Amino acid sequence: MAAQGSFLPDFCTRTNVFTVVVTAELLAFVLVLAQPDGGSWQALGLVSLLVQWIALGSAALLCYLRPLLARQPGPWAAAVSYVLVLVVTAVVSEGAWWLAGPLTEQGHALFVGRAVAVAAIVALGVLHYLYVQHEWRSRIQAAAEARNEALQARIRPHFLFNSLNTIASMITVAPGRAERLVEDLADLFRATLGRSERLVPLSEELSLVEGYLRMEHERLGERLSVVWRTGSLPGEALIPPLTLQPLFENAVYYGVEPRREGGTLMVTGRVVGEIVLVELVNPLPPATARTPGFGMAQSNVRERLALAFGHQASLEVNEREGVYHVIVRFPYRRGVADENTGS
Repeated sequence: MAAQGSFLPDFCTRTNVFTVVVTAELLAFVLVLAQPDGGSWQALGLVSLLVQWIALGSAALLCYLRPLLARQPGPWAAAVSYVLVLVVTAVVSEGAWWLAGPLTEQGHALFVGRAVAVAAIVALGVLHYLYVQHEWRSRIQAAAEARNEALQARIRPHFLFNSLNTIASMITVAPGRAERLVEDLADLFRATLGRSERLVPLSEELSLVEGYLRMEHERLGERLSVVWRTGSLPGEALIPPLTLQPLFENAVYYGVEPRREGGTLMVTGRVVGEIVLVELVNPLPPATARTPGFGMAQSNVRERLALAFGHQASLEVNEREGVYHVIVRFPYRRGVADENTGS
């Protein structure tokens, strides 16, 4: 994976070293088969040894200098990398001539010159491919982050307006509690708007949910109750901000509030392998009291999960036995350790 600002992969990893070795061996086969007589096993052995030394030497040098190259502009880093590969090729070819020159029919200058020429062509193609791939990934990531910010902007006003309505309904009947709710709302928005990272710890997201539910409990009173079974959730697991809160908002506004007797939200969390699961169950209102409204929030959450985790994350919903069941799945990526906020 490329470092930030660098188009070069990490040649220090075993996977990339294996890729370099296999690619170099395939190149050796091509060079031998391209000879007029089709080459021989001896020629293949010598060419393979030369190509592998050049490939591994170049990879080792680029691995060592990668942090320095990552701080340089892309074209400048590409030019330096290209020159380094040619220098390694010239040095290795020179050493190979003095060790095995008598086994070849080429002159000294021709042997080294052909090796450098082949390296120049191959290195130019490989570095161009890596640079184009890096630019393509950068554009995709920029588009994904822009889309993620647009989705977040669509969610935040919805949460803000509903919260302000809750506070406004209490101003005349309980001004002291309304003031405390304003402070809670300020704390929640300070925590969310102050973060620039695309992913936040799960404990922070659950804390945001708890703050929202406290405000709704002030409005609905005993009609709203919550059962938390999230003690096994890893607080350091990373999740896009404002992923869970819209689902709880749906559960309250479209599940609990329309019921005269209210209802209970059941929140369950666990880790299965490397996947974190958060489940939310809320009662379904009577058929006559149901209103549309689940779709937009769920669509936003799905897109946020897809932008962050791709196909590894999902949002599943279903109705069964008078309840609405929501399951959020996402990969367990570790971040800064925080205490789990679930009780």
